[in-house]
Amino acid sequence: MKENYFADKGRYDNGMEYERCGRSGVLLPKVSLGFWHNFGSVDPYERSREITHYAFDHGITHFDLANNYGPVYGSAEETMGRLMDEDFRPYRDELFISSKAGYDMWPGPYGNWGSRKYLMASLDQSLKRMKIDYVDLFYSHRYDPETPLEETLQALVDIVRQGKALYVGISNWPLEPLKFGYDYLKAHDVPLLIYQGRLSMLDRKPQETGILDFCAEKGVGFIAFSPLAQGLLTDRYLNGIPADSRMSKGKFLKESVLTPELLQKLRRYNDVASSRGETLAEMALAWVLKQRGVTSVLIGASSTAQLEKNLRCVSAEPFDEEL
Repeated sequence: MKENYFADKGRYDNGMEYERCGRSGVLLPKVSLGFWHNFGSVDPYERSREITHYAFDHGITHFDLANNYGPVYGSAEETMGRLMDEDFRPYRDELFISSKAGYDMWPGPYGNWGSRKYLMASLDQSLKRMKIDYVDLFYSHRYDPETPLEETLQALVDIVRQGKALYVGISNWPLEPLKFGYDYLKAHDVPLLIYQGRLSMLDRKPQETGILDFCAEKGVGFIAFSPLAQGLLTDRYLNGIPADSRMSKGKFLKESVLTPELLQKLRRYNDVASSRGETLAEMALAWVLKQRGVTSVLIGASSTAQLEKNLRCVSAEPFDEEL
């Protein structure tokens, strides 16, 4: 018989720190838990349950999902729904749950991109899968160059007004559409809470394109996904490609990425981390958290041991590559 879950009474005294999200009332944990991998129907549910328990017991209040996280599509949200029913219903008001729509979800012309029909239908499905009445945050998951921006943005406004989301965010939009979106949402009294973008020591596009500066100046939060570059910024690939690694499967991380030049760079980073008494992952996460405008980092986890190690970044000394 499954044991009832009772959250650690000291969960807000276990080392987590919280950062204000732009100019809003929201405080996000510096480390948030992403459900992109390890929470689908192909993954052991009890392991997913153990990871989320550990996360919440250590102050991680933000769980980040999307409609097509899995695999299979939708199954990460179904895992969240089961967790709500079995464990987290009493703690719903302590949780900050986000979901997104914008990438491929179902066949036909209305299961992808940024139309009003897709965003609204997708969120309705997400709420059913997660067995909740609203999400705390709903994102447009990617920029749609074919759909008028006003249509996508008005759908976000109306989703908030319908009570299906408390806040809205934008993910993976270029700078100019982001600026338009910020102005449109502000004019419609549904301010943009946060931008989600890929940021790591190996991928600094939000800095190079001005997105991070724009968010910092306008009071928009920023949450970084893939802060460990899908595992490259760990000790996983320093001595070859493990048979059970994401790179060996080749779906999201190709072997061709790991050039001799990159491997040399990773080993240099690892040497610096070792001299600091840290893992490479811990140092890489600390670097992201130090960047201007960053509110939180999104990390995945395949075990509680991995999560425990990565949470050390909260108290790690900031890493400045120039020093």
